Amino acid sequence: MGNRKKTAIIVAGGSGSRMQSAIPKQFMDLAGKPVLYHTITAFTAAYPDMEIVLVLPEQHISFANNLLQAFDTIPAITLVKGGETRFHSVKNGLQQVKGDGVVFVHDGVRPLVSPALVRTCYEAAFSHGSAIPVIDMKDSIREVTGEENRAVDRGRFRIVQTPQTFVSSLILPAFEQPYDPLFTDEATVVEHYGHFIHLVQGEESNLKITKPLDLVMAKAFLDLRG
Repeated sequence: MGNRKKTAIIVAGGSGSRMQSAIPKQFMDLAGKPVLYHTITAFTAAYPDMEIVLVLPEQHISFANNLLQAFDTIPAITLVKGGETRFHSVKNGLQQVKGDGVVFVHDGVRPLVSPALVRTCYEAAFSHGSAIPVIDMKDSIREVTGEENRAVDRGRFRIVQTPQTFVSSLILPAFEQPYDPLFTDEATVVEHYGHFIHLVQGEESNLKITKPLDLVMAKAFLDLRG
């Protein structure tokens, strides 16, 4: 099972606007290394034969060259230009996937994903066709409809994370569908294509860095890991 081809499509299309930085958030410093360094390292630590496809806006390619210098041994990374939306960016990355295998699609600004979660997603996708990590909701939530609102049972909902993981025979044809604005992530694309989505337990530490406080929290998690 572990010998099947593995490709991680890491989507890194964000800017530094909400981080109040001229440096795109995926290239900002986290514990002495760029955020993306930690993201990529988690996948190569899980499986040394992992192929990395890094999807970037064209204007960020120069930052990527600096990123590669952070590695003592540069992993097998293919740089791909991003698209108009996440769907189109992932579709561009999927063009690098040839033959049967398992494909991970991961947010570049989730640098704390553990190698253990990557392996869990791989094994579940191999068995079920897909593996989407989720965590429970802790806060109360309300549904808002126009001027009305009502409490809903948070136990019926989950917070979705990445890496969203699929066997290539599911995700490749699913992304041949015409784009729909309702495609908010890869699971919605594959589900719309007619396939069941299998959920696995995610990680509280697998946070998405979008604001300055997130970077502080990520540093704290790394310090706890030692």
